[in-house]
Order: sequence, then C-alpha cells, then structure tokens
Amino acid sequence: MDFLSVNIISAYLTLTIMEVILGIDNIVFISIAVAKVKNPQLKQRLRELGLCLALVLRLVLLFSITWVISLKEPLISILTFEITGKDIILIGGGLFLLIKGTYEIHDTVALEDHPDQLKIQVDQPLWIIAQIGLMDLIFSLDSIITAVGMSRNLYVMSSAIITSIIVMLLCAKSIGNFIDKNPSIKILALSFLILIGVMLIAEGFEAKIDKAYIYFAIAFSLCVESINLKYKSNLKRKNGN
Repeated sequence: MDFLSVNIISAYLTLTIMEVILGIDNIVFISIAVAKVKNPQLKQRLRELGLCLALVLRLVLLFSITWVISLKEPLISILTFEITGKDIILIGGGLFLLIKGTYEIHDTVALEDHPDQLKIQVDQPLWIIAQIGLMDLIFSLDSIITAVGMSRNLYVMSSAIITSIIVMLLCAKSIGNFIDKNPSIKILALSFLILIGVMLIAEGFEAKIDKAYIYFAIAFSLCVESINLKYKSNLKRKNGN
C-alpha cells in the first residue's frame, strides 16, 4: 500500500530521529526550568505539560504551514540587510536563553539563599509554564521548518512529531533526575542552553552555524564528564572501603 511504501517508512523514521535530536534542546530547557520545584509530583506534571504543549504547538504550526513559510518574508529591509518574522523570533529566543542560562549558572555556583519572595516567584508553576511555553514556540518553529525541509507529506510529518514527543516524554524524567543529582551535569546543561542561545541569535542574523558542531561539542563534554563522574564514584567507593 502507498502509505506503507519504503519511501514513506524511511521518511518517517528519518524525520522521527531528527525530531528527537532537535527535541534534546527542549528536554534540557524543561529540566532546568522545573529544577527548583520541590514537589516531585508537581515537577513531573510540569515536565509532561511542557512536552504536551510542545506537541500542540508543533501540530498547530504544522497545519499553519503557510503562515510559518510567510515568516521567511522580509519585514524590515536596510540596504542589503533584511529581517524576517522568523529572525525576530530566533533572536528573541536566543537572548532569553542567554539571560536564563547565565542567571542559572550564577545562581548554581554562588550557592546563595534568595529572599522568600524571590523563591516564590521563581518556583511559581505559572512562571515556569510561561518560560516553557516561550521556548516551546522557538524550538517548535525550528522543528517544523526542519520537518517541512525533509518531507512534504503531512501525515508523515505529524506522525513523526507525535512519535518524537512520546519518546521525549519517556526520557524526560530520567534526564531531569540525572541533571538534578549531578551539579556538574547541570552546569553543562546550562552551558548548552547558552550555546543554543548564541546559535539562535546567529541564525536570526543569517550567520549559519552547523548544529552538528554544537551537538558534537556537547556530546564530547558529556563523555568527558561521565568519565569524571565514574572516577569520583570509584574513588569514593575505594576510600569508603
């Protein structure tokens, strides 16, 4: 049957893998955003809500593909320099990630106690959902543009997006808990957000940065840190004996 042809299945699998890879940014951000929530059940609900919101936004954008494509049309032209709606969204999202990542790194390293009113504000579910919603929009836009570039079949694109979100829902808790338990990994994750912020700003100004370099740098850093964590674990076990 046509909908089960080799080309369709191949496109679905390839696009699903790509969507999961692109979704890593989303999972890391959501994990950082909910890190300060003390209630484990609330934290898990916020993770799930964030990813469900990402799914809804992706599907809405997918079925509004004409509008998404129109974001590539110039809104502002200064000589040879043009700014599109997509550029404005990417630059805004990049700046937000830079500020968020820098603040969280300072907050993590300083180990300072904040006033109660600030804690309440930072930990408020509505504030967390607002942050997640903003970044879901940025990452969803990137995800949909990638999907459209790889396939023109609406059913393949929507199926791949739904599958990728299900995979992310299954992985989000484990990734979030791992980040929470390992401060050094949290710093790496925050550095990753800053790196993604720089990439989004550069992309907004039409300075393309190959994402493969960024993912390789992060993967390499995680491998080195994993070895370091293993060394510390072995050292602790040896000293304990």
